Amino acid sequence: MIAALYKYTDKEITELLKTITILVDTREQKNEHIIQYFEAKGIAYKSHKEDTGDYSVMLPKNEGLGIYRDTYFPVAVERKNSVDELAQTIKERTRFENELIRGQRLKFILMVEDPNGYENLILGNYQSQFEPKALLGSLKSFETRYGFSTVFIPKKAAGNYIFHHLYYHVRNYLKQL
Repeated sequence: MIAALYKYTDKEITELLKTITILVDTREQKNEHIIQYFEAKGIAYKSHKEDTGDYSVMLPKNEGLGIYRDTYFPVAVERKNSVDELAQTIKERTRFENELIRGQRLKFILMVEDPNGYENLILGNYQSQFEPKALLGSLKSFETRYGFSTVFIPKKAAGNYIFHHLYYHVRNYLKQL
């Protein structure tokens, strides 16, 4: 992280924020709509192997502002493309739980691309044979045990959500220095 010995001015923070780069996990699939959003908005991104989550953020080296190496932030967004994928992931408990254990050291959020996802989850509107009460119980147990939240958003808003979630994480970190 950036050394806390330096306090950035608002102008410097604004300049630094123009350089943030979204890190997209190399294993992330079916995310063309997110990449298209980044490209349309001129948001820098690059493929990067992430140990936890599908998206993260970094500030590239900027010697003019005292950043002498790329700086990575402990924040991650895990994306699921539907409640069906969420249910399948939760059924694979060990793998999912291992990711959540790694995610405890990060500001971690689970994003599901379904604006009616919570309702679909509780009504059983998904393909899995997972009972709605059991699926909700598993998700909520994981959230409380591992300290993350789940958000349900429309697919068309996914790129915007990811960018702004990560952008404000970096912004608030820089302001607190």
